[in-house]
Amino acid sequence: MTDRYAVFGFPIGHSLSPIIHRQFADQTGQQLSYEAQEVKPDVFNEALADFFKAGGKGVNCTVPLKELAYEAVDQLTQRAKFSGAVNTIKRLDDGSLLGDNTDGIGLLTDLCTNLGVEIDDQRVLVLGAGGASRGILGPLLEAKPRQLYLANRTVSKAKAMEVLFSSLGRIQSSSYEDLAGKQFDLIINATSASLSGSLPEIANGLLSPNGVCYDLAYSEQPTAFVCWGLQEGARLSVDGRGMLVEQAAHAFHLWRGVMPETSAVLKGLK
Repeated sequence: MTDRYAVFGFPIGHSLSPIIHRQFADQTGQQLSYEAQEVKPDVFNEALADFFKAGGKGVNCTVPLKELAYEAVDQLTQRAKFSGAVNTIKRLDDGSLLGDNTDGIGLLTDLCTNLGVEIDDQRVLVLGAGGASRGILGPLLEAKPRQLYLANRTVSKAKAMEVLFSSLGRIQSSSYEDLAGKQFDLIINATSASLSGSLPEIANGLLSPNGVCYDLAYSEQPTAFVCWGLQEGARLSVDGRGMLVEQAAHAFHLWRGVMPETSAVLKGLK
């Protein structure tokens, strides 16, 4: 029987994950299927139980299900515990569910290895304080930026993250309005605004000369945030397809015990 995997999300029609994992399977000689399933938050637990009851081996979770996945699993990896969000679930031999978060390592691999972006001693701004940002803050702090600001419409959510990650380094929480007059070398959009074709409520002038913009979301056309970055003079303004491929590679490794090579898949998507 072919091992079954899936990605759950809402919306999910735009997902490139099935293409990526099929390419990984072909490359590594693994027999598996991988499909996209539209799952709304209110039926997530039921859909997850049904998938594994039917013999499924693993699930990826995307917006807005990562924090629900965190609550649904039986065990957590260390990085998933810290992030409070799960994007990869593996059914273990005893039937229990292991939750992991490969978003942070996926982002850092794309930014630093693929794109050659330095984070050490840089001024970094993360927009949004939901599950997507929570998955990347730990690895970003470990990369030793000079400053790491976290801005959110509801400042109390950003403040909660500041406290949660205080053992790894300092996060400065902020409203979008209070960013005015500051500049950053790297701005990461971790909000879901791009999924609806909109922008976070940010002012112009936040990006330093020669700065970089990175949108965790992706679409067939440049996202509103990628376009904003280009208008602001970014030397590089990109969407999250590279992160998607790199986090998928780490998920694939967790499931199958083999690490796929990502460069050909990245090239095909771009």
